Amino acid sequence: MKLILIALMLVLSLFYVVPLAVVAAVPTITHKDFPVLAKPGQKIPLGSDHYFIYGFSKPPKIGTAIMKVEIFTKDGVLDKSFVVKGDADMPSMRGAHAEGDKNFSISKKGVYLLPVRLVMPGDWEVKFTFIKNGKAVLRGVYLFDL
Repeated sequence: MKLILIALMLVLSLFYVVPLAVVAAVPTITHKDFPVLAKPGQKIPLGSDHYFIYGFSKPPKIGTAIMKVEIFTKDGVLDKSFVVKGDADMPSMRGAHAEGDKNFSISKKGVYLLPVRLVMPGDWEVKFTFIKNGKAVLRGVYLFDL
């Protein structure tokens, strides 16, 4: 009788555990949504009339690093008309160190700046979203190791 009761409890527990596992699944944003960007320092097309160059102001290390983005017209004139959002995280620990999408600030010189908090060694990513006139023009991700 005890074996039947234990077997019944195990079977019933499957109905409670499986739905909880399904509810706990969180959709993640893939690299299809944010393609990997070319290396820092290179000109990357931004729509048909602009390009941008990005990179850390200094080689990143544990602590706060400043990610900077410069946007230019195809004629090479600095452009401050975009909204640039960024989010840094560790892909291997998704969500553990993410601060969420934050707007880059624009310096007096027209450089977009974002402080990035790097709390431990490992694999990191910075996701970028470039917005012009309320519409996303480009999304991309920079992957690096610290």
